[in-house]
Amino acid sequence: MITVFEKYMKAQGIALSDEEIKLIGAAATEKTVPRKQTLLQAGEICRFKLFVITGFLRTYRIGADGNEYIMKFSPELTWTTEGESYTNRIQSAYYIDTLEDSQLMMWSRDQFDALHNQIPALKTFSDQLISRNLYSSQNRLYKVISSTPEEKYEDFIKTYPGILLRVPLRMVASYLGVSVKTLTRIRQSQLQRSLK
Repeated sequence: MITVFEKYMKAQGIALSDEEIKLIGAAATEKTVPRKQTLLQAGEICRFKLFVITGFLRTYRIGADGNEYIMKFSPELTWTTEGESYTNRIQSAYYIDTLEDSQLMMWSRDQFDALHNQIPALKTFSDQLISRNLYSSQNRLYKVISSTPEEKYEDFIKTYPGILLRVPLRMVASYLGVSVKTLTRIRQSQLQRSLK
């Protein structure tokens, strides 16, 4: 797992030495988690940052209507956490679970804070990740409120290529904020257009 993480960090173009990257990786707890395992439950405090080596996670919330609302998918080579709970040490309203068998690297907040103090370039990298995630979340919110279901679907398949082969259609519909019936209609319409 460490080798994959080290290659990822080197490819990010940040000013980290090989020794610093090894130090960051060594501070993590490596964990292999089977599919359908809950890593964070609503009501718990999120105490970790995760890096997905292999596998696939989702972050979601259960609405008052009992339905799941997927906020984020986290495929391999992505970071994830529940930011508000992690930062403010408050109970989370969200769940994080595995959709596939996953190999993860996990850092507690205390470990990651210590690494920030020890390695200033990691703090800069973390701030850039937070900024990118904030932009991505704002952009996603804009698309949810301004786009047609067809446009949402088009954006989804560009953002997450290959994900449709890995998750049930109901989860994609939840992420897009459309019904399974609407999503099925959109996909059939696109298939028919591609066959012409």
